[in-house]
Amino acid sequence: MAKKIMIIAGEASGDLHGSGLVRELIKNQNDLKIFGIGGDKMSNQGMELLYHINEMSVIGFWDVIKQFRFFRGVYKKLVQIMDTEKPSVLVLIDYPGLNLKLAKAAHEKGIPVLYYIAPQVWAWGAGRIKKIAKIVTRMAVIIPFEEKMYRDAGIDATFVGHPLLEVIKPRLSKKDFFKKVNLNPNKLTIGLLPGSRTLEVKRLLPEMIATIKALIKQNPDIQSIIGSTDTVESGLYDQIVNSNSNIQFVEGFTYEIMKHCDLLIVASGTATLESALFETPLIIVYKVDPLSYFLGKLLVKIDFIGLVNVIAEKKIVPEFIQNDFKKENIIPAIDSLLFDKTIRKQTIQDLKQIKEKLGKSGASNRTAEMVIKMID
Repeated sequence: MAKKIMIIAGEASGDLHGSGLVRELIKNQNDLKIFGIGGDKMSNQGMELLYHINEMSVIGFWDVIKQFRFFRGVYKKLVQIMDTEKPSVLVLIDYPGLNLKLAKAAHEKGIPVLYYIAPQVWAWGAGRIKKIAKIVTRMAVIIPFEEKMYRDAGIDATFVGHPLLEVIKPRLSKKDFFKKVNLNPNKLTIGLLPGSRTLEVKRLLPEMIATIKALIKQNPDIQSIIGSTDTVESGLYDQIVNSNSNIQFVEGFTYEIMKHCDLLIVASGTATLESALFETPLIIVYKVDPLSYFLGKLLVKIDFIGLVNVIAEKKIVPEFIQNDFKKENIIPAIDSLLFDKTIRKQTIQDLKQIKEKLGKSGASNRTAEMVIKMID
């Protein structure tokens, strides 16, 4: 009889990292039934989807409240499935709002829980670590300082390295990519990465475009390209870009944009770390609804929002959050990172050190081995 593994990943980054884990699990042991919440990448590796990440996409407290009934239904169904399927282990990938509740339910049912890509309690709730220790069996953490933090709380935590190190590789050279997307290789190029969720794109992309339009008026030798994702309807990009035909968007070449652009403007999240691993100078931006921002300010206890700055433990790239995110503030930062050689050189050096901190490639396989041992 196939051994059963339930995996829950609620957003695009979780789908990316989860796909590597599913791949390695099946490679290690082929008599597995893997099911849960994920996206196309996890499904393509052999996981049965109970819900798709596109259904789970929310940002901020207010968006969660508006979808409360839906998420309550998802939780109840997943708990019911734990009873009927009786998985040998529950693997949780980030997404703490739902996953910590599922961890508690699994613990009460005697199902071992492995948390892969731990909740960032160091940012919003260090007091929760003791609660997590009671319901999580093991942790596979991807940020170096998390291992000691969770071990000190009594959790069996292992730093497995960062899964991004396995996948950040562009398929096209700069010459081939610029030719494909009809960009001028002799112009400075700014990449816009407005996020993987519809609400992010709606809130961030218009101001990104306004910034680029103002910048191009000052310096016509600058060009820009938008990285779109398959988790957002392409019609939304058409609607926002519309009359700005000099700024195009392209799907499926995110790593080429990160690698080959001279500068990136990136929505806070996993993409900031991916950009850093390519050692491309970047600016981090973010905006949520006013209620979520107000509550977040009360809860979040760190100085920076971007993972790049968090891991560096200092501000190595600019951040423009909420009302600070406007073109008047961003343009001077762009000028510094593009034209001030000293600042640009130092930024690239700082980004190299981030890469060194994230360990060696192979996080998916190391985590899969932890899961298999828990099953056995």
